[in-house]
Amino acid sequence: MTSFVLFVGAAGTTFILSFILVPLVIALGRLFGFYTIVREGACHVYILFGNVVGVLTEPGFYFLPLKLGLSAFFINFFGRCSILDMRLDQRYLRSQPVNSEEGAPMGIGVWYEMKISDPTSYLFKNADPQGSLAANVSNAVVRTLSNLPLGEMLENRHAMSQSVRTEVSPKSNEWGYQLGSVYIRKVHFRDVGMIRQIEAKVVNRLRQVTSAIIQDGANQVSIITSTAERQAAIEFAKAQAIRPQVLGKALRQITADGDVAEALFTILEVQNLTESNTRVTLIPKGKELLPELIAANGSTN
Repeated sequence: MTSFVLFVGAAGTTFILSFILVPLVIALGRLFGFYTIVREGACHVYILFGNVVGVLTEPGFYFLPLKLGLSAFFINFFGRCSILDMRLDQRYLRSQPVNSEEGAPMGIGVWYEMKISDPTSYLFKNADPQGSLAANVSNAVVRTLSNLPLGEMLENRHAMSQSVRTEVSPKSNEWGYQLGSVYIRKVHFRDVGMIRQIEAKVVNRLRQVTSAIIQDGANQVSIITSTAERQAAIEFAKAQAIRPQVLGKALRQITADGDVAEALFTILEVQNLTESNTRVTLIPKGKELLPELIAANGSTN
């Protein structure tokens, strides 16, 4: 029984110390400025009676009296602690209006990065550093990129990005808000009518190029065909010219042997009769045709 009572007492004491007294002591220590915890990417700026008494930029656990002195015990009652986000941020400004050298109304989209470089200047030198930086970037785009040639504006985005960054950086550094990378992301026409005209011109140009390609192909085919026909006609004419010579030479060689000549002419005669599709009357060898015809005619009568 005694052991059970001791166990319950120890468990109750542990519960009270772990879940009530320890959190209470931690909360009182933070309330009275004994310590603070700075998280990754954050900055604590301590202000007492309008003066900055301490800035903590590195993450970790801090015993405030060692950093702020006696001011640490009064910060939470008579001052304040501003917690700033020191991480890199980014923003995109859409369709900033500019005009090209040719007078075309253009829109430029600007993407840029920024982060806090000086926490004190960020808090006290500008009431709205983010809004001021966006306005400064927008004004720099209009000032530096207006009246550029249209071709350069559409192609050379890197140089335009560097120009905007060079224009904005000095002023943003005064506010404790450092400008990072600047990139001209999009360049487009703002006038809908001009866009339609450009589209129509592009379509017409494509049609012209397509027609020119088709016509050039047809011309090439005609040239090839006519050249082939001309060469074929020349070869046929040469063949027609030398045909009698070739036939005469072959006939001389054939007639040199009488038996061969007779056989050849017989074959040619039979071939011609066969190809002509005419009626052929065969007469037995050794018989006269005329008596046979008279006899056949008499018997008929």
